[in-house]
Amino acid sequence: MFALVSNQQALPSSFNNRIRSFDLLSPVRRQLDQLEIQSSFMAHWICRIVPSQCPFERDITVFGRQVAHIPPLCKLNPFYEEVVNLRFRALCYLADECGEDIQCYC
Repeated sequence: MFALVSNQQALPSSFNNRIRSFDLLSPVRRQLDQLEIQSSFMAHWICRIVPSQCPFERDITVFGRQVAHIPPLCKLNPFYEEVVNLRFRALCYLADECGEDIQCYC
């Protein structure tokens, strides 16, 4: 009744290319990349909200011995690069435009 599609009956390459180029998250990524830091309040808020290091990375120790390590899971976030870039731009705005000390955020 139903026929299984074998590997020999592949889809046209133009269709495969269109599927790969279609990304549902690209509009949000573009908005994060195009977001401009316009005030020191906004820059401080971004620096407080976005951590400088992955908060999920942990070493689990029992009686002083390391028994497990949880790797950083932040890179699983589809917006990781964009959020880190936004934090960097906020730090640059505070340092360059406002002349503030950013040591507390590093």
